[in-house]
Amino acid sequence: MSRGGILQIISFFIYLLYQVLILQNIVLFHTAFCFLYVAYLLVLPVETSPLALMGIGFVMGFSVDMFYDSLGLHAFSCVFIMYLRNYWLNNLTPQGGYNSTDSPSLALNGLQWFMVYAGPLVLIHHSVLFFMEVGGFAFFWFTLWKIITSTFFTLLVILIAQYLFPSRRR
Repeated sequence: MSRGGILQIISFFIYLLYQVLILQNIVLFHTAFCFLYVAYLLVLPVETSPLALMGIGFVMGFSVDMFYDSLGLHAFSCVFIMYLRNYWLNNLTPQGGYNSTDSPSLALNGLQWFMVYAGPLVLIHHSVLFFMEVGGFAFFWFTLWKIITSTFFTLLVILIAQYLFPSRRR
């Protein structure tokens, strides 16, 4: 196994443990939840195959589900955004294209590009997660408020993590 693969496995467990040990208990104003583990999925290398992305998304989401007792909600949300990720990346291709080993990170592409990339995917993840959690549109406005606040909270923490631990340029 290559060094990059080993680092991906280690970072998988770091994101997972940080999510379930620390961030699970942090909720702002009973509405804003932080799901930092989504950042791991968003910064996987660009040339990762869609099937591998969905498999990794399932494993990460299912692992979070085991600790949150959420019956596959995180797994489905992660698989869904991993399905959409390559389509979204194709729409955001920079002028020179992507290198096969690059990951879509803040350090490589800049703040504006990263926000346009990560923002909609985090919003979709949270929308699917919270609407499935409530079981429909019964509490539409409260669920919408949870989606918006959690998206901003998660994006803020993802940006802080990206600035604290930037990926190396190749």
